[in-house]
Order: sequence, then C-alpha cells, then structure tokens
Amino acid sequence: MKGGGQGTATSHGHKPVGHDHVIPSNKGAGALFVLESKGNWKHAGFHLSTSIVAPALLSLPYAMKGLGWASGILALIIGAAVSFYAYNLVSQVLEQAELEGHRILRFRDLGGYALGRKWGYYPVAVIQFLLCMGSVIGCTVLGGQSMKLVYRVFHPNGTMQLFEFTVIFGIVMMVLSQLPSFHSLRYINLVSLLCSLGYSLCAVGGCIYAGHSRNAPAKDYAVVGTPTTKIFGVFNSLVIIATTYGNGIIPEIQLCCQRSLQWLRLDITHSETKRKETSS
Repeated sequence: MKGGGQGTATSHGHKPVGHDHVIPSNKGAGALFVLESKGNWKHAGFHLSTSIVAPALLSLPYAMKGLGWASGILALIIGAAVSFYAYNLVSQVLEQAELEGHRILRFRDLGGYALGRKWGYYPVAVIQFLLCMGSVIGCTVLGGQSMKLVYRVFHPNGTMQLFEFTVIFGIVMMVLSQLPSFHSLRYINLVSLLCSLGYSLCAVGGCIYAGHSRNAPAKDYAVVGTPTTKIFGVFNSLVIIATTYGNGIIPEIQLCCQRSLQWLRLDITHSETKRKETSS
C-alpha cells in the first residue's frame, strides 16, 4: 500500500479503497456498503453463537444416546477442539489476506484466495450453494412445523395446515433477506441467541426435575440394541456431533468487526516493512 492506503489493483482483481476496505473490482455499486465494517466483538459473538446454534443442536440428546455418556462427551470435546483449530486457521488466513490488500467477503472467495481461482473458488462455491439450499429448505420446513406446534397449543381445534405456516415462515425469511448487510442482523441474532439459551436452560431444568421426581423412570445409561443398530447409531451420532459445530460464514462474521485505527496502522507498517525486507 502507498499513499495512505491507495493502490493499484492486485492480481486477484481487488482494489484497495482507503485503509479498511478493499472492494472487489467486479462487484456492483452496493459492495462498499456491504463490506463496510460497523460491528464489534459483541456483534460477532451474536452472529457466531447463532450460526452454531442450529437445528442440529436439538438432536444432540439423540447423539448422546447412541454413544453413551463417556464416548459422547469425548466426541463433543474432540469436535469442539477440531472446530476451534479449523476456525482459528481460517481467521489467520483472513488476517493475512487483509494485510496483503484483499478484503475477503465470502467463503468461496477465501477458497479462491488460498487454493487459486480454478481449484478453490468453484468447488467451494458449488458445495456451499448445495449446503445453503439444503439448510434453507430444512429450516423453512422446521420453522413451519414449530409455528404449527405453537398454534396447536393455543388453538387445539384450529383449521390451519402445515403448508400455511410454511408459507408464512418463508415470507418472513424473504423479508429478512432484504436487509442490506450482514451487520443488520445483529439484533435478530441476539434474540435468537437468547431464545437458544432459554431453550437449553428449560431442557436442562426439565431433565433435572424429572430425574428427581417421585415417578422418575429407572435410570439406565447403557447403549441398547443389536450390534448392527449400535454400529449405525455410533456413526449417526458422530455425524450429528460433527455437524453441530458447522459454520460456513466465518468470513462474513469477521468482516463485520470494525478494526481499530491503531491496529490498522500497525498492520500497514508491518506489511510495508515485510515487503521492503523481501525486495531487498
């Protein structure tokens, strides 16, 4: 970077703009607003927690049933450690890319930056789009089912059908998708985080209450079933735990955080020093 952060377009097609924005040259007029970083670490926490607290969390008790207490807790710890290591690597790549003048907006851009446009961009984009399509369909159906259950509680003899709630939920999602930037979802994700914490507390409290009640069933934590069903149950449980920590929007979450001017100047100074040492 030269001249206060202004520079020429790089080989990846990115042009630095100011000190804290690099706008892809092939983006539209709204790219500057979408890339604008207004959030802080609290907003990143909202996004990160909500992106992990997905419907897969609801099936964790089933995963623990298939593995047992000891193996289930061990699998959760290993999954958390691997996920932490992987996300730390992704964050370091994003930081390094930003030092080189590339402000990565999406996960597929990260794949293209790390592996090259041919081998990184298109395979990552295809897999990501397929996962997003499946997630959108599954979450829409699950949202409709949840709305129907709430409706049945207050109107046991109601006439509304599942497809009507699914349509309503889909319309709400379409409205929310019109928000201009990822940062605009911070308060919605905060509400989602509070709801997830409330659900978890209710589930834990309900289990403790049921376990200490007079009519509590006999406690048996053994994995039951035939050898075949046990093997399939183990693999199914491992898949559930592996997808629990899944998060494909790390670049968007890190991008929403506003970097302080002091650290930005240190990064620019470090980048210039390293470039001069390499050239010499």
